[in-house]
Amino acid sequence: MADQPAGPPVPAYSPQPRFDAVPEPAGWRYRPRRAVWESRALRATALVLVLSLCGLIILALVRKQTGTEGFLVGLGLSVLPVPLLVAAFRWLDRVEPKPWRNLVFAFAWGACAATLVALIANGFATEWLVTNIAESSAAEESADADAWGATLVAPVVEESAKAGALLFLFLFRRRDFNGILDGLVIAGIAATGFAFTENILYLGSAFVSDQEFGHSGLRSTTAATFFVRVIMSPFAHPLFTAMTGIGFGLAAAATHRQRVRRVLLPIAGLLAAMVLHGLWNGSAILGSGAGFMAVYLLFMVPAFGLLVWLAVWSRNHELRTIRAYLPVYQAAGWLTAPEPVALSSFRARGIARDVARRVHGPAAARTVAEYTAFATSLAFLRSRAYRDTPGPDFTAREQELLHHLWQRKDVARPILAHAALLPPAPRRRPYPVRPPYPGAWPYGPYAHPGPYAAHPHAHAGPYPTPSRARTPMPTPACTPPTPGTPPTLTHPYPAGAYGPAPYPPGTYGPAPHPAPGPLTPPGTPGPDPVAPPDTGTPPTAPGTSAPPP
Repeated sequence: MADQPAGPPVPAYSPQPRFDAVPEPAGWRYRPRRAVWESRALRATALVLVLSLCGLIILALVRKQTGTEGFLVGLGLSVLPVPLLVAAFRWLDRVEPKPWRNLVFAFAWGACAATLVALIANGFATEWLVTNIAESSAAEESADADAWGATLVAPVVEESAKAGALLFLFLFRRRDFNGILDGLVIAGIAATGFAFTENILYLGSAFVSDQEFGHSGLRSTTAATFFVRVIMSPFAHPLFTAMTGIGFGLAAAATHRQRVRRVLLPIAGLLAAMVLHGLWNGSAILGSGAGFMAVYLLFMVPAFGLLVWLAVWSRNHELRTIRAYLPVYQAAGWLTAPEPVALSSFRARGIARDVARRVHGPAAARTVAEYTAFATSLAFLRSRAYRDTPGPDFTAREQELLHHLWQRKDVARPILAHAALLPPAPRRRPYPVRPPYPGAWPYGPYAHPGPYAAHPHAHAGPYPTPSRARTPMPTPACTPPTPGTPPTLTHPYPAGAYGPAPYPPGTYGPAPHPAPGPLTPPGTPGPDPVAPPDTGTPPTAPGTSAPPP
């Protein structure tokens, strides 16, 4: 292909390829032996223990502030938006779904570690502000310390704590970090976990306050807190942390030569997240209700719309990357011609999985999904190698992915080819349909909705218009006439059954005109209309017979 991007050479294809970079004893799991302190199992165990310890501590602190009953009420209300948010980010991550362990880590980090750090740091910062304001100014100004702490201190502490999940995955799971969309998904999941724990604290505290003052129903503090935090702004924390995710995503797309960019972009994204968070907290605490609604409608809603547009654009860009970088493997023989087309289309991917599940069962559907994931990773690996110098593990990683595809090609290739060659789904014709000409549908808008006015005698009520279709008249049976004789008509109904016959039996219409004769010169007298015609025999008297000829 003339427009195919260049890059590292593609491994040569053969009917029985050899994958020299794949270690045989690993059982195709590609896990070389490491030292004990470099073991992934040891790292994972330590991480699970740290997150579990943070979770137990934050559970004790929240329960201490809200009580058991308040904690249970806050937990029940806070869990409601979590499935919606997680499903939304998983929907965005359809091109190259992230491993579940990455998403679970991000959620646990936001719900346990980040919340614990924010709770402790915010408490110390607020106490320091109260002490210093009380010592340096009037006593009535010390009441504003909590508001200033929530506006200035909380955004810095909370966004820095949530960014820890992005930093860990960016450093230790770099293979799964390819661009903006990956940063958005990880940031959104981490922020969802943070908002989940924070909502437990706020809703539980509101419930305790209502119990003390006897408030209940829609006018209670719990209902107001639930409406603001769960109904109006479930995407608030994901929106803030998404700025940091965009910074890490742009840094992941940068080359190794752009070191300054790889460092400054995450910092710039973190600063943008702090500004957004501070603006939101300030409008809710320092401003009035009108100021809060103005910030919400004029700033937060448009920012959320731009974020959604960026996420959808990034997802479509990933599909275009697959379409651009897989044809080199098709040219080398590793893929068939329909596969780059099928793998760069959500519709073809879904059809392939459904066909595999219906025809061959769930195992075949999983095989097709794995084949799709490995082919997508192969396209992104080639894209990174084209933009930047290939890393030292490029060859091994490429052979690893090709080996995965080779082991699943017998099941996935025919199904993907079938899905790629299916015609696109037909578009439904919009309804209502414009009539061909004004007055073509004379029975009013209830019978045929359209832009033209209804018939003046049409039914105008809300009930269906009765059918006014006429029974078609049968075509009269007309016998083909012989030359020189008029055609005869057979009437479809007997005379008198439905009124008089339209024409008398026999011919219908005037008699045919006689054939024209020879032309006579002007002034020649014509035949006498009274005289009898000349027959060539003498006339006979009345009562006598004519003589024989």
